[in-house]
Amino acid sequence: MLSAIAVLLATVALIIVMIGLFGWDAPRAGAGAGGHVAIRVLLVAIGLAAIIAAAALFSIARPAHARDLGQWQSSDPALRAWYESLMQPDVPTASCCGEADAYFADEIHVRDGRTYVIITDDRPDEPRGRPHVPMGTEIEVPQNKLKWDRGNPTGHGVIFLSRNRYVFCYVQPGGA
Repeated sequence: MLSAIAVLLATVALIIVMIGLFGWDAPRAGAGAGGHVAIRVLLVAIGLAAIIAAAALFSIARPAHARDLGQWQSSDPALRAWYESLMQPDVPTASCCGEADAYFADEIHVRDGRTYVIITDDRPDEPRGRPHVPMGTEIEVPQNKLKWDRGNPTGHGVIFLSRNRYVFCYVQPGGA
């Protein structure tokens, strides 16, 4: 749904930019070479802002897909099934992603009503096919991404991150 809105917004934005750059119709006699320059500049600015908004909408509209490049075939099947079964608390039809997006984050802090976790994962990134996030990195977890409805057999707090560190889920440590 968001991608359809983003495409529509981008189309309208391009039309606005084109009108701003080239005008709606041929210049009228006596209008001068610059005719309504301020309006055209405003249209171009509005159109470019709408294009940026459409790009932002499109970037968040993509569904989250776990990356399984075969690196998990030797892992515990029950643990793999747990990772694969986790759904985002605010989008119950979208996966939290999988082991390739998971980082241990055992330290939890609450400041000013916001939840923060500290990456404590010292496992190598390459076998997991994930980008490196240094130990000690603090990440804010939005309240709608805190997952409290499932146990956690890993023995660690687990945060699921996209490549640009968007938080899909955080599962607290404990429980089975």
